Parts: sequence; C-alpha cells; structure tokens
Amino acid sequence: MRDRYGSLTVVEQTLLAKDSYQLVLEGETVAHMTQPGQFLHVRVGQSEDLLLRRPISIADVDLNKQQVTMIYRAGGEGTSRLSHYENGKTLNVMGPLGKGFPVEEAQTGDVALLVGGGIGVPPLYYLAKQLVKKGVHVISVLGFASKQDVFYEEAFKALGDVYVTTVDGSHGVHGFVTNAIDEFELKCDVLYSCGPTPMLKVVTERYRHKKAFISLEERMGCGIGACFACVCAVEDGDAHEYRKICSDGPVFPVGEVVL
Repeated sequence: MRDRYGSLTVVEQTLLAKDSYQLVLEGETVAHMTQPGQFLHVRVGQSEDLLLRRPISIADVDLNKQQVTMIYRAGGEGTSRLSHYENGKTLNVMGPLGKGFPVEEAQTGDVALLVGGGIGVPPLYYLAKQLVKKGVHVISVLGFASKQDVFYEEAFKALGDVYVTTVDGSHGVHGFVTNAIDEFELKCDVLYSCGPTPMLKVVTERYRHKKAFISLEERMGCGIGACFACVCAVEDGDAHEYRKICSDGPVFPVGEVVL
C-alpha cells in the first residue's frame, strides 16, 4: 500500500462518553479508507513537545461525503489538545495505514463475533457495517469499565445482536467480555477482536483453533515500519523473528504473535 499524506478538515467533534470523543474529518484522502481496521497517524499541532504523531483507528467512513470518523480517548497531552479542535480546523494525517480486518474471511450466512474492549471498540463498527453488507450475521460484545464509559451501543444494535459488559456492573453484564460470551453461550464462524492486551490474550487462548483475528493497540513512532518502535515476536518463530504492528498489523491471525 502506498503511504498517503494529506490534510483533513474537522466538521464535527462530540464528547461521546467519559474522556471519549468522536471526531469527524473531511477531505479527498478519505476515498482510500475502505478497509476496516486500518488507522490514521495524526499530527496534533506544530509544537516541539508533540513531534510524534498519534495513531487513531478508523471508526467509520462515508465515501460519498468524503468523511471519516475517529473515536479516541483524551488521555495524554496530544489527545487532550486534539479534543479542543473546533470545526474548520485542519489536521495533517498519514493514512490509511496498516493491514486491517480480513472481511473476506466471513462468508454470506456466517456468524461473526466482534469482541471489543474500551477504545478497541471503534474499528469494529466500520467492520460490522461491511460484514452486514455481505449478509453476515454480526454479534457484538463490547466491554467497558463502567456505564459512563459506554458508547456506540445503539449504533451496534442497528447492525445486529449486542451485549455490553462493564467491570463494575453499572450497565449490562457484570464483568468482562468473556462473562457475556459464557452467559449467553455465543458461538461464531469467525471472530474479530480489538482491545487491551489482557483481553486479547484471553481471546487468543479461547479461539486459538478457530478462524479468528485480533487487532493490537500499541504506541507507535513512525507508523510505517521504519523505526522498529512497535515490534512483537512471532509466536512460533525464532528469537530474531518479529512483526511490526504498524505495517504488518495491527491486525493479525490469532496465534501469530506473542502478546
């Protein structure tokens, strides 16, 4: 894939949940954003203390309007500044970058289980929309810390069955995504998952012998595989074999890389 650079214009920014923002951007480069699971590498401002770009996953794309939606958590200095961007402000972005979810692995009539945790939920929405277009039955399990962190529950419900879990039990199923999977005995033909590493470790062990794919969350440097800042070891490889999350991933088949 050829790396793409460009400027996108803010058309809407909304606070969705606690510290979680929805940012809608518009521009010509959106035409290339057709694979769910890819990300944009965003430059926030021009100050020297924020030289590194921020990787933010693509949550949705409207090709007709040339608009892309990103959902991010304002935690660090860069994303906190980003949360103050107003309509009309331009953002310098690289992307789309990385290898996304293999939509072709789910066939018409299949059941796809989408398992997301926290800020790992957004890329699954664009994936769900594309799967539904193929005639795939989508079941989504979305895990959050508490009720105030929940977002996009209704949006996912418009695409299929949805189960929400919260660690403190304030909304939906009490516990983790695995609690909902067990309680409702959820089955699937193919699984797609994105979220924190502890969750992905559990998913990997549960679905190691199934058709399953996970997307890794990781801090990145260059975003194009040149700086070796986001490497992970290959599970069955030798000590010197690794994958770059930004360019070989962020999506990998279950069991390919060490978590």
